[in-house]
Amino acid sequence: MKKALTKTEYVFPRQKSVYHGKVRDVYNINDEELVMVATDRISAFDVVLPEGIPYKGQMLNQLAAKFLDATADICPNWKTAVPDPMATVGVQCTGFPVEMIVRGYLCGSAWRAYKSGVREICGVPIPDGMKENEPFATPIITPTTKAAQGLHDEDISRDEILRQGLVSEADYATLERYTLALFRRGTEIAAQRGLILVDTKYEFGHRDGKIYLIDEIHTPDSSRYFYRDGYEERLAKGEPQKQLSKEFVREWLMENGFQGKAGQTVPEMTPAIVESISNRYIELYEQITGEKFVRTDTDDLLARIERNITSYLSR
Repeated sequence: MKKALTKTEYVFPRQKSVYHGKVRDVYNINDEELVMVATDRISAFDVVLPEGIPYKGQMLNQLAAKFLDATADICPNWKTAVPDPMATVGVQCTGFPVEMIVRGYLCGSAWRAYKSGVREICGVPIPDGMKENEPFATPIITPTTKAAQGLHDEDISRDEILRQGLVSEADYATLERYTLALFRRGTEIAAQRGLILVDTKYEFGHRDGKIYLIDEIHTPDSSRYFYRDGYEERLAKGEPQKQLSKEFVREWLMENGFQGKAGQTVPEMTPAIVESISNRYIELYEQITGEKFVRTDTDDLLARIERNITSYLSR
């Protein structure tokens, strides 16, 4: 089994601080730039799982970079360079305290809520009579709060965001416009590859009066994809959709009695399970990009990443 990168503790030139997120380690360079290292950690139900997934960080970082480049004409984004396959450097922004979730189809947590009788999500009414994995008439935005480390994100409506003053009305209108335009572009790109972009999340920040798209975009950690081929037939028969997303990890956890609740224990992540998750992530990369994923050498990840980032920052 190839090695997985699960922790970094670098000290880069002009570094002021480091933040260890669920899957990314973010280094503050003089309050001007951020170095975001995509580790091989994996999280589900807001819990970081005990085993890293080889190549996951590389795949996520490279896929996010491709989508940031492919949507740069829609809105500004934070990325300025990719000095290493597992790291991106970009503009430091102050993040908005909400995540913009956009859903084109009724599935996942939205379906679980709908099945229990819920007919409104984040202030958005959902009609009766819908089936699992059925498309909405038009994509809907269901924001969540951006929770502090260790806490769960919470659903919130547009009206409540404005009432609490989390985002100004003018800025929120811009976030909505960017969100729907990015989702349209992602949908178009997915369709070219025989996929359906089902739902995703976007995070935005601001600096010097300008709004930026930040963090990852259209990766399996932030998005769900269905295969287009056979979608209608499976929907008509009420069968599960063939999908590329992190949902299969959540499903495996739920089947083994774990949903992130108090007292529950993460099931054993055997080498076979870890390898299968790694292969599924790579499958998405190759499917969505149409390119062969080139696995980098995992024997000296820490030193290689440090060397490449330091070289870039010393330019």
